[in-house]
Amino acid sequence: MSYKQAVHILIFTSLLLMLAACNTSNNNSSVIENMNDTGTENENEVKEEAVEEEEPEIVKELSLPSDVLQKGDQGQSVDELQNVLIHIGYEITDSSLYDNETVWAITDFQLQTENLLATGLYDEETRLELETVLDNEISLTPGVGLAFVEEEQIDEDTKTISNPYDVLALINKQHALPADYEPIDLVVPDVRFPFVEDLPKKQMRKVAADALEKMFGDADLESLDLFAQSGFRSYERQDVLFAAYVSNHGEEQANTFSAKPGESEHQSGLTMDVTSPQVNYALVTEFGETEEGIWLQENAHKYGFIIRYPEGKEDITGYQYEPWHLRYVGIKAATEIMERGITLEEYLEEKLNK
Repeated sequence: MSYKQAVHILIFTSLLLMLAACNTSNNNSSVIENMNDTGTENENEVKEEAVEEEEPEIVKELSLPSDVLQKGDQGQSVDELQNVLIHIGYEITDSSLYDNETVWAITDFQLQTENLLATGLYDEETRLELETVLDNEISLTPGVGLAFVEEEQIDEDTKTISNPYDVLALINKQHALPADYEPIDLVVPDVRFPFVEDLPKKQMRKVAADALEKMFGDADLESLDLFAQSGFRSYERQDVLFAAYVSNHGEEQANTFSAKPGESEHQSGLTMDVTSPQVNYALVTEFGETEEGIWLQENAHKYGFIIRYPEGKEDITGYQYEPWHLRYVGIKAATEIMERGITLEEYLEEKLNK
């Protein structure tokens, strides 16, 4: 081989090596680029998956129910009402049951609102006021009208009622009104009384007095002679009366027809004893057999009243049959109680412990 040929071979070999090196470099660059692209794609996929896994926050749409609601009611309408109450600051449980917490929240709101009667019932007037608070984002401080407290045990058998404004409050030998409770909305209903003196027992809470006036008016149209005999009675007055009955009959017997102080529905302002000339304006069981007594048994519920101590239920109510003793609970509850022939005790037990 000549010197010139050897030089040519050496040059050619060098060129081949250079070309091989360039291809290797390009291949490595492509691999790196592919790795980078793959990493970016994987990273984007992870990010997209993370975004997909994030659940959007569920915001409940607030709306006020149009139904009239009360203690013991259940369902979507109650749930809607509770969501609104929670939204405006009430720390209550969203249970879909119109329980004692909900009754308290509604009562507190009513006490803080000038144009509302404090009843614990969710009615059209309360709905309109709540709507105003929502629409205008009005600030409200829960508990200003009525502080939330648990029922306090007085003795082994009796608790103090925590919300005496509640028109469905159960007042009996196991549940007593606070000694210092006196309704703030007492009025004298425009009905007949068999006496002319201006006595406290003429008074009732306004929601009950309005209903009593309507009932007496309709009874008049039926040519009936109803008379109101005894409404509101203070804790102190009940104490005096019960002591007198105990003196004459002994405590056990006295407690079958008269309540201990705090345990009388008369203190609530939601009760009126009624009578008629047919029984000489007395409060006697014979009143139940008069035209007026029979009419009340058939119609009192239409105005929101029940005969609180019905015949045959003495073991449940703890008191003797009193056809003259009317208690206001609202039309909805009164209708079910009277039509089913049950007591307030039985009604609330069923509603709150389903």
